[in-house]
Amino acid sequence: MSILPRLLVALSLSLLSFPPAAAADRLVTLEVALGDVSLNKVPFLMAADTGIYARNGLEVRQFITPGAAADARESGVTVPAQFVRSDIGSAPISVGGASPMIYRVANDAAGIHRVALLTTEGTVRNTIITTNAIARVEDLKGKRLGYSVPGAVTHLAALTFVKHMGWDPARDISLIGNGNSLNPLKEGRVDGALGSAMTFSMAPELNLKLLIDLTPYNFPVGGSSVLAERNWLRMNRDTATRFVRASNEALALMKRDRAAFNAALAKWFNVRDPLVQERMYREVEEIPQKPYPTVEGIKATLAFYDSPEMRKYKAEDFYDSSFMTELDRSGFIDRLYR
Repeated sequence: MSILPRLLVALSLSLLSFPPAAAADRLVTLEVALGDVSLNKVPFLMAADTGIYARNGLEVRQFITPGAAADARESGVTVPAQFVRSDIGSAPISVGGASPMIYRVANDAAGIHRVALLTTEGTVRNTIITTNAIARVEDLKGKRLGYSVPGAVTHLAALTFVKHMGWDPARDISLIGNGNSLNPLKEGRVDGALGSAMTFSMAPELNLKLLIDLTPYNFPVGGSSVLAERNWLRMNRDTATRFVRASNEALALMKRDRAAFNAALAKWFNVRDPLVQERMYREVEEIPQKPYPTVEGIKATLAFYDSPEMRKYKAEDFYDSSFMTELDRSGFIDRLYR
């Protein structure tokens, strides 16, 4: 990175060291698209509810997209209407998968090129959920495995899993889009589904089986990240720095404050079952304390979806680790966990 951007980041960090009252006098309005309904979004919900954004000089307007809310309903999660907004998809910052963003940039003329500033899911943390008719992982061969959409984290996870099993995705298994929620599984439209923490936390009560947790395999993926539109980022590095700082504060709070975590789940996602909340909270420890952008996950995405258009890009086109590096070098992140 050149000297000028480093100076701008350093200046941004120094501005954020002012007392909360001073920061509150000049709140910067920022719209944020939260994307899918998942565990990875909870720190950002907590940042809004506990004043972390305001303490970092931000007035953040963050919403769930209608598509994400509809997908959540397929697994029994109802997002309150006041937190759903249809025109937030082009917000300067989104919190969502880096892999699907990269896929869209290469395959969709309307895809928004964003840059990952931090990543909370650099490896696949999905669990394959099935009915009790599937006794072993090997029994999925020849069956239907549900994922979200091409390019999504669950799609990359499915492809990586199939490759790990030595299967041919065109011959040995059927990968079914829009099949990663619980309803398609209950209704027999798929035989297995790639589920996130929120989904598999609800599965046991529906007599569904948690067949295999893919977390231990450390499959790289461009999972949930803070993604900034690259042209906006060039002109708004101070605002981006504030948001990355607030994100780290919220992540640390989530790791130490179970009550605030549960309150955010209840308010934003209407998830109130203590057992489901408990299962979700167990997954919090898998989120890294220092969530640098996932370079390996971005590289894996470029490789899995290789095409003439995808080969126009390098991994460096999709991440900027300077924000995390500056915070880390300053000792700020370490202090959050003391």
